[in-house]
Amino acid sequence: MIEMKEHEKNALKDYKFIDLFCGIGGFHLAVSSFGGQCVFASDINQEACKVYEENFNMTPEGDITQIPVETIPQHDIICAGFPCQPFSISGQKEGFKDSRGRGKLFFEVVRIAKYHKPKIIILENVRNFANHDNGRTLTTVYEELENIGYKVFSEVLCATDYGVPQARKRIYIVAFKNDLNIKDFSFPSSLTSYKTLKDILIEDDKNEIKGNYWISRDYVINQDEPVNGLNKLSRIGQIYLGRQGERIYSINGQSTTLSSCGGGLGGKTGMYLIKNRVRKLYPRECARLMGFPDSFRLADTQEKNYKQFGNSIVVDVVQYIIRNIIKEIV
Repeated sequence: MIEMKEHEKNALKDYKFIDLFCGIGGFHLAVSSFGGQCVFASDINQEACKVYEENFNMTPEGDITQIPVETIPQHDIICAGFPCQPFSISGQKEGFKDSRGRGKLFFEVVRIAKYHKPKIIILENVRNFANHDNGRTLTTVYEELENIGYKVFSEVLCATDYGVPQARKRIYIVAFKNDLNIKDFSFPSSLTSYKTLKDILIEDDKNEIKGNYWISRDYVINQDEPVNGLNKLSRIGQIYLGRQGERIYSINGQSTTLSSCGGGLGGKTGMYLIKNRVRKLYPRECARLMGFPDSFRLADTQEKNYKQFGNSIVVDVVQYIIRNIIKEIV
């Protein structure tokens, strides 16, 4: 999480927000850091809901498609990291036609916004969403939100540019209710300095979740370690043929994109050369790579944590976006 200025901590104290497809609460952390009050949360994943409740003392509701819109409390902001699998380059890319119905969940945001008419909507999805179906998917989002009275803006941002050493690009969509008269909106500019994966590593003896992290296989280092401070991934070796999940990266650069699925020895976190040995990342390191504070309580297994952080949003990026939103509305 970013370092908050004193006057920012209550900038949204009069704003209530709802947290749709809330996962473990990345949006909750971001908005509440500015004083916003969460009045409703929803997610279908019970394990993620347990972590959410433990950290925020609030139990998310279940399947949003089964919740009558009039039972949702009145609010000023909708936050939604709606399911990304139908739009991801690593999935089937079925989009709104996803056979499991996940692609249609964006329209739940529209349903709720049409009824409650919040001032602001903040959405996040995979970067491929911007180009999915030759741009028609994003055009549909703009049209649907514009038709119910919103001015819409979007941009693809990378976590690396906002103080989080993860090569994670995502599209962020911000919509303002028309009566706010927002003619233009600027997404946050990149920072002038950045962190590397080395900056967020923890000591081995502080690992909180038991699991198999060290890779006990032969590996090849075929490139020298780069100079500290790379703002990109630096692949320095491999196991087997070096396919996805078999690649070894330097901690003097960025981490690969955390994911909730994916196989191979380095699946979900990537593999890194640390203290002359190769290992995956610990859950606490994954939390840091998503902007979650060390006080955040984790799930009880390695795999649950990998899935939950891989599905989450980067808190810092959303905080920087909110800073720019506040400039427009406060």
